[in-house]
Amino acid sequence: MSIAVQSDRVGPSGLSDAEVDVLDAIDEHALVQDLVHLIRVPSVTGSDAESDLQHRQARRLESLGFAVDAWKLDLPGLAAHPHHPGTESVRQEGYGVVGVLGSQAGLPALVLQGHVDVVPTGDLGRWHDRNPWSGDITGTVVRGRGACDMKAGVAANTAVARALVASGVTLERPFAVHSVISEEDGGLGAFATMLRGHGAEAAVISEPTSGRVVVANAGALTFELRVPGRAAHASVRRSGYSAIDAFLPVHAALAELELRRNERPHHLFDGVVLPYPISIGHIHAGDWASSVPDLLVAEGRLGVQLDEEPAHARAELTEAVAAACRRDGWLRDHPVEIAWHGGQFASGHLDPADPLVAEVLGAIDEVEQRTASLAGAPYGSDLRLYVGMGGIPTLHYGPGDVAYAHAPREQVEIAELLATTRTLALLAARRCGAHR
Repeated sequence: MSIAVQSDRVGPSGLSDAEVDVLDAIDEHALVQDLVHLIRVPSVTGSDAESDLQHRQARRLESLGFAVDAWKLDLPGLAAHPHHPGTESVRQEGYGVVGVLGSQAGLPALVLQGHVDVVPTGDLGRWHDRNPWSGDITGTVVRGRGACDMKAGVAANTAVARALVASGVTLERPFAVHSVISEEDGGLGAFATMLRGHGAEAAVISEPTSGRVVVANAGALTFELRVPGRAAHASVRRSGYSAIDAFLPVHAALAELELRRNERPHHLFDGVVLPYPISIGHIHAGDWASSVPDLLVAEGRLGVQLDEEPAHARAELTEAVAAACRRDGWLRDHPVEIAWHGGQFASGHLDPADPLVAEVLGAIDEVEQRTASLAGAPYGSDLRLYVGMGGIPTLHYGPGDVAYAHAPREQVEIAELLATTRTLALLAARRCGAHR
């Protein structure tokens, strides 16, 4: 494999000798190669490969001298927990991995967190060479499922861990890496990690942020609508009532609700066209082409406003659907049933005044020599679990553009991967008190 890596090796002014040593110890070739290897493991959420990558992450951290806690998740016990975050994939097993470098006394000064699971590939015909797991390097980018969401971030976290060890510096306070599963379908891995008691003074989740520092996430709640119809032979369709026709006013009501819920978004979402989307992602109706369908099942996703209780968001959608039923002659007597299942992401928010924010912005300024902006992201993530359950100040900063995520053109710029890794390495060295 040939990997062309170019970067400015001149260290920024104002860094300590130990900080310069950590930056110089980043193995850029190994970083890109690691990303390629990660992409080539088809770790779709819930799959055996998801576990395979967790075992690999545990071995990697152990080889670097980290104290590693690798445990098998108690899936039935977690499912019975009253705050279980929901899942959308059936998994037979799952593993958590936490590695700590430095003294075991006291909380880690910094955690770098990443999820190893990815979403399914979709139509293979839309991928280059029909291979979403290639990890191909094309020009300045690495391609493949998970390239930016978020195996680039996972590779960056590992590269920082490797540099801290290779540099030979001493850490005054511990540094930790968390590797989790199931982020894509609810956050079960982060949930389990918080329940296991792995705290920290601060955490950065290296999700793709396009150079911004993300301090807030909207939430996302999965729902199911069951819309009744009345079956009939298609030749006498008016003797029945199509569940597809019955769904149309409900779909219109959801569009109206989406408009209302996006009228006054939080200023952190300035520039985001639709911070709190409502989307129908899957519809099934009928079982025979020449029959009037008597049931339509629609599954969708409801955006949760920043600092909004999920129960309030559910109530708003429930009332919007109920109102649509009351206005419709058929649905008035045959109301839509609503169920909530799958991933249930609350929103999450870190106070921009938290010292972690200034520290990350400062590291970006010194390493990347630019001024980064703060932002909110219109998707759910593990941030709300680290902040809410763990009480850990947490933000997102990582390589990649989320516009490429979950798509057959998924990719990440190598230059961005390298720059972000250097920023995270400086942050880790500073927060953990690296010295000679």
